[in-house]
Amino acid sequence: MSNPLLHFAGLPKFNEIKPEHVGPAVDSLIAEGRALVEQLAISTEAPTWQNFAVKLEDHSEKLGRSWSQVGHMNAVVNSPELREAYNDNLAKLTDFYGDLSQDERLYAKFKAIQSSAAFTTLSATQQTIINKEVRDFKLGGAELPAEQKARFKAISEALSKLGAKFEENILDNTNDFKHTVDNLADLAGLPQDAIEAAQEAAKVDGKQGYQFSLHFPSYMPVLQYADNRALREVLYRAYATRASELSKPEWDNTALIRDILRLKQEEAHMLGFNNFAELSLATKMADTPKQVTDFLDTLAKRAKPYAQQDMQALTAYAKQLGISDMQAWDVAYVSEKLRQEQYAFSDQEVKQYFPEHKVLAGLFKVTETIFGVHVRKVEAPVWHADASFYEISNSDNQPIAYFYLDLYARNHKRGGAWMDECISRRQRANGVELPVAFLTCNFSAPVGGKPALFTHDEVITMFHEFGHGLHHMLTQVDEYGVSGIKGVEWDAVELPSQFMENFCWEWDVLRQMTAHVDTGAQLPRELFDKMVAAKNFQAGMQMVRQIEFSLFDMRLHGDFDPNGKLTALDLIEQVRDEVAVMRPPRWNRFPNSFSHIFAGGYAAGYYSYKWAEVLSADAYSLFEEMGVLSGEAGTRFKNEVLAKGGSRPAMESFVAFRGREPSLDALLRHSGMAS
Repeated sequence: MSNPLLHFAGLPKFNEIKPEHVGPAVDSLIAEGRALVEQLAISTEAPTWQNFAVKLEDHSEKLGRSWSQVGHMNAVVNSPELREAYNDNLAKLTDFYGDLSQDERLYAKFKAIQSSAAFTTLSATQQTIINKEVRDFKLGGAELPAEQKARFKAISEALSKLGAKFEENILDNTNDFKHTVDNLADLAGLPQDAIEAAQEAAKVDGKQGYQFSLHFPSYMPVLQYADNRALREVLYRAYATRASELSKPEWDNTALIRDILRLKQEEAHMLGFNNFAELSLATKMADTPKQVTDFLDTLAKRAKPYAQQDMQALTAYAKQLGISDMQAWDVAYVSEKLRQEQYAFSDQEVKQYFPEHKVLAGLFKVTETIFGVHVRKVEAPVWHADASFYEISNSDNQPIAYFYLDLYARNHKRGGAWMDECISRRQRANGVELPVAFLTCNFSAPVGGKPALFTHDEVITMFHEFGHGLHHMLTQVDEYGVSGIKGVEWDAVELPSQFMENFCWEWDVLRQMTAHVDTGAQLPRELFDKMVAAKNFQAGMQMVRQIEFSLFDMRLHGDFDPNGKLTALDLIEQVRDEVAVMRPPRWNRFPNSFSHIFAGGYAAGYYSYKWAEVLSADAYSLFEEMGVLSGEAGTRFKNEVLAKGGSRPAMESFVAFRGREPSLDALLRHSGMAS
């Protein structure tokens, strides 16, 4: 029990976990799991919820909790030793879960519970879990002939390794790139805080001048503000060719893409599906790939005329700036100049009003007002000095959940922003185990003695991830299998996160979370009005870009032949022919860093962002009707959506909250595309 990864009474001991703890912990838990499986499989007792399902669930929770700590640290404080331990043990876990999902004895016992007279006496939540277990055994290969099971398991193990390698290649390439600028004059147009951060980065590396990387807080200001077109091109080219044959060969994801697609197709065929897209949708709200592509085509038809107008305006304005042949590395720069011209403000100006402490206080205030809870910072062991820990309590001041927060970009930390489960809510013998979430972002760290400042886009990201966190933390489901976000259809998972984004556009919310970094003044109403006026600036371009990614993903996992002459790059060019208004250069290698679908669980599921945006916009329209910070609407959302987790279909939860099925109208209205 000296191994911190085998500590289950309370919070993780992040201050004690070392790479050498991983192997022994995983070996111990897998051995325990195999012994339990054998004991349950050979038992002659009639299987019930209590003597069978709960025992498997207990072990699943322990193994999941231990591994979530390893996976999280591998993502946020990556090191060669931790990476090796992670990969070695990921293979062991995949092997264990592969055996588990194909065990016909366990499958038979779940089916026996499902068909027993006692099934009707189980709670609706318990019935849901049993039904999902039966479905997942089928999808895990339990019904395959014996000779195919070994191949199916080998595919699962290979996909697990390939996905981890795909992500590592992007991280290594991102960490490796450094570009130093000697002359301050070459940084004209860049905000002062970006210049200071670049100077600090060079100093840390023992260099003179200003050092830039492909981490977003360093990369994006250059693309958006640097007058130096050559500098923009250098960074864009490096970013757009990450993990491709145009970077270092050892990081090239091209072959991995083919291998992943071949294996997913083979897996789908073995289970009787025509392609992986059909297999993916077997556990989602959407029924068929055609339903998804029809939905995306409908959105594309509405959005493309707006996108074309956006592009015409951008091209014309670029010419005014002396850029007659606008390229991909000019788009963010010209867009920012055009927005400043049209709306008389810049992202940089707005950023000065969003210091970290005010943003967090504002986020917590919204949460407290509409959901009737309280958020406060408390102490707990963490993995890095940047990370912090918070408690959520109810109106009686009783703790109901906790979360870790790790906001800043740094080397050896995966890019992007995400929420993950640390501990899930469930009923135990000694009471209810409270849920704990990980909330991770990659924002600019404090620089020059000032607090960290967030762009408005980053504020939106913060609200988005917190929405995911609330889905996990405000659940009232006590059964592990469908507690929080577990068991929620993937295309509904983004509902609470995108719902929370809406508050970032409300004056009564936003003004409370602003204080100018130098003067302390609140965001002026005039500036806010300009932001709102600019909210749908290039909304058409942004929507067709998301549709491009979603269609590419669905087709890649649909009729695309991974063994044919057509490559993933060819396919995305075909999709762009249909929907894109801005064409990146031929050497752009976007698929090679599209980790969402190759390493992040979004394969044939990237459309979920747009699908759930329909739900979230429509859900938010009730708050627009009842009052933006309506406690009554908030209580309904908490009780019918957040509290229910995966215990019932997402559409049932939506209808219970909204009183009807969702409509496209609110999304199109929010995006400035209502007819």
